[in-house]
Amino acid sequence: MSRQMSIAAFMMRYGHHVAAWRHPDTDLATNPFKVFREQVRNAEKACLDAVFFADSVALTGAPSLEPLTLLSALAASTDRIGLIGTATTTYNEPYTVARQFASLDLLSDGRAGWNLVTSDNAAEAANFGRERHVAHAERYARAREFHQVVTGLWNSWGPGAFVNDKSAALAYDPARLHKLNHRGEHFAVAGPLNVAPSPQGRPVVVQAGSSETGRDLAAATAEVVFTAQPSLAKAQAFYSDLKQRVVAKGRQPASLKIMPGVFAVVGRTQDEAEAKFAQLQSLIEPKAGLALLGRMIGNFDLSGYPLDGPLPELPPTQDGQRSRQQLLTDLAQGENLTIRQLYERIAGGRGHFTVVGTPQLVADKMQEWFEHGAADGFNFMAPALPGGLDDFLALVIPELQRRGLFRTAYAGSTLRSHLGL
Repeated sequence: MSRQMSIAAFMMRYGHHVAAWRHPDTDLATNPFKVFREQVRNAEKACLDAVFFADSVALTGAPSLEPLTLLSALAASTDRIGLIGTATTTYNEPYTVARQFASLDLLSDGRAGWNLVTSDNAAEAANFGRERHVAHAERYARAREFHQVVTGLWNSWGPGAFVNDKSAALAYDPARLHKLNHRGEHFAVAGPLNVAPSPQGRPVVVQAGSSETGRDLAAATAEVVFTAQPSLAKAQAFYSDLKQRVVAKGRQPASLKIMPGVFAVVGRTQDEAEAKFAQLQSLIEPKAGLALLGRMIGNFDLSGYPLDGPLPELPPTQDGQRSRQQLLTDLAQGENLTIRQLYERIAGGRGHFTVVGTPQLVADKMQEWFEHGAADGFNFMAPALPGGLDDFLALVIPELQRRGLFRTAYAGSTLRSHLGL
């Protein structure tokens, strides 16, 4: 069988557009779990690899649910689709994260993935007794060791450890249980982990850092990378660089899946798609747009600058995402955009690959990236829920299936099997 895409759905409370909550079809009153449960079940019917929930441990816009709690409920409501959630290495402890994701993996029969992030939201620091956010370099040093501890804990139980011999009163073979006894710069963790492994062995490790430091960490540790790339050329350069880094780390290129985000507004005609997008753009409230841009460009307050003036020169962020700061600065300078034009540009995709058009056009663009060294798959970002994801599942997925680019049925039952890892 020819190579096929991996596709995940990147879920947000109302959708990815900054004005999605103001869309007339958005449900503000319902328990969000009911919306997510229906949407994730629809994604499973379409055979998507996974659903993905980002997270922040501070208020950044709409209130959000804690991902592990949400994904555990979704595990009981689904059978096949992968369940990927975010847990920061900056404001967590590795034993807790290892235990939570191992539990989700076991409860879901091997469908869990951990999105390893270093917090890029400076507001999180105050929720954990810190006066200042952890600096960029220190966050990544901690993340490396954090990953080492978590994966070491996931390897606590060797193959065949659970003998479950009732007559001998032996639940597990002590010789196959491995204590970690880790002592490092940031953590001291004895182990072993008190959760058994799932059918896929351990959760899939996902990352989203695209800075120089982030790429190096991903090449050494990640199995899936979500990335923001605005154009084919930039995506190709990122893809090539990261695959080369993977090889340099002694890994096979196929051991890492690169899945750029795609923000797509889909209509049965081009005019319909453009009308849907124009409606969302018309709902942008300037303060919300400016706050989004300030957060995305590195946690800078831009309120003192004229909206119709240029983006000011900004120092490299210590608190936010450097890769996203560079992406947005390049976009503003390259197209001579004002602050208002820049936040309008990123109001939906936030710097990701953006397509507005028919199912055929969206599929064409995805196929181009997939077949020309820019992506192993995509992380779909619905403009607004529920309609945005429904449009993609009902219109674009069948088009990709007709082209032989996406599965029509699951071949396995674990997230690793879906991703081909």
